[in-house]
Amino acid sequence: MNCCTPRGGGAPAGFTADLAVAGGPRPGAHRVAQAAIPAATFAMGDAHGDGYRADGESPVHPVTLRAFTIDVTTVTVADFARFVDATGYRTEAEHFGASAVFHLSAADPATGTPVPGTPWWLTVPDASWRAPGGPGSTAIEDHPVVHVSHHDALAYCAWSARALPTEAQWEHAARGGLTGARYPWGDAHPTEDEVAIFPGDFPDAPTGPVGTVAAKSFAPNGFGLYQTVGNVWEWCADRFSARYYRTAPGHDPLGPDRGNTRVLRGGSHLCHDSYCYRYRVAARSKNTPDSTAGNIGFRTVARAVED
Repeated sequence: MNCCTPRGGGAPAGFTADLAVAGGPRPGAHRVAQAAIPAATFAMGDAHGDGYRADGESPVHPVTLRAFTIDVTTVTVADFARFVDATGYRTEAEHFGASAVFHLSAADPATGTPVPGTPWWLTVPDASWRAPGGPGSTAIEDHPVVHVSHHDALAYCAWSARALPTEAQWEHAARGGLTGARYPWGDAHPTEDEVAIFPGDFPDAPTGPVGTVAAKSFAPNGFGLYQTVGNVWEWCADRFSARYYRTAPGHDPLGPDRGNTRVLRGGSHLCHDSYCYRYRVAARSKNTPDSTAGNIGFRTVARAVED
């Protein structure tokens, strides 16, 4: 069980058929603006000792990456709708017939079933990217698409001739050129007016609106990327291992060869110091690739060009 993003319930029947509907890559179909990230060596990991031991944010280690391009925002509802309109794709949440919704974001909390151990999460029938709070809610076009699994994100990438970022690509881009900083802007602790995190006392006493905000909100980092912390967790390509940093290769690491969970980065609008201090550029989380929730999205990168 993951308190940040509840786990899914197993691969649904028919998912392989849905992948086939994507119909092959469509270069140019992806319309999100890009940031060019130059080749560089950067210090990856938690330089401040802020991380949770089980997350494996240390040791700090040098990583060299080839140049790549990355979306300046997460993929939005409008972006994902173009994919669905072109392919007829159905997400895993739609196959399941339910997804995880934060209790204060549910259109009708009475229809949801609390997730054991984390009652602020409800399994809500028919919650999906189209209706993020369940029936009666409406997705907002310029907000991040949510309720997408790792599999769903890969299907979008296959259609648009894109890829999910490796964890190292994600962290380097999220840092915006800063070395060892806690956040994309430096070490200064943010307020709820500067980043999309939970306002007030989590999970029942917010002092302001709860939920996602537009993908292009607040100030971008030094590379021009918006909201690499807060708003939604972002899927990465890598499998997760808390021990990986101890043995990771120093050039273009791709993550462990084995593992049942995938890396999530960046924290979300539900992060709060008293509960989940993972809205930092070094912070790591994980979930099963079929998991979906109202605070999980993704951004993409250009496919690596072989030397």
